[in-house]
Amino acid sequence: MGLHSRLKIIMADEPAEKPASKPRPASPYELRPMAQVRKIPLFEREIREHLSQAALDAVFAHAEVISEGEAGKAQGKPQFLGSTMLTFDVLALGDILREPADEGTARRLAALLAKERTLDHRIETIVRREVERITQGRARQVRGETRIRTQGTRVFVDIDVEAILQ
Repeated sequence: MGLHSRLKIIMADEPAEKPASKPRPASPYELRPMAQVRKIPLFEREIREHLSQAALDAVFAHAEVISEGEAGKAQGKPQFLGSTMLTFDVLALGDILREPADEGTARRLAALLAKERTLDHRIETIVRREVERITQGRARQVRGETRIRTQGTRVFVDIDVEAILQ
């Protein structure tokens, strides 16, 4: 072997040098080894988030409602064309809601409102009342197109309204 060799030959009668190992202090961020899975679960668990009906009642009770539009005739039938905007101010609801009254809660409210199965019925009730208030008459059929958006701690529900009047 030449001088460039990195191998060190250890003879059996020659003790190997062991570096003195100091115990390393345990880190609070150190992970445990992964557990080995021996069985598979039969049931999967899923956490779903939805709006409580009691909270929805409170949110809609505190909603600011603005409506505009006018009655006219189309194809000889009286009709109403307009819009209604519902504003839910999460900051103003802070005293009655458990969640923090911030922009994140407003975004979550908007996302969950879009999936809410009772939203159409709630909106139709409000829109019908507004159409009848503006036209001073009865609405036979009401339909609308809904958009939901947020700005800060406010959630806006914009409804373009078409109604056939009696």
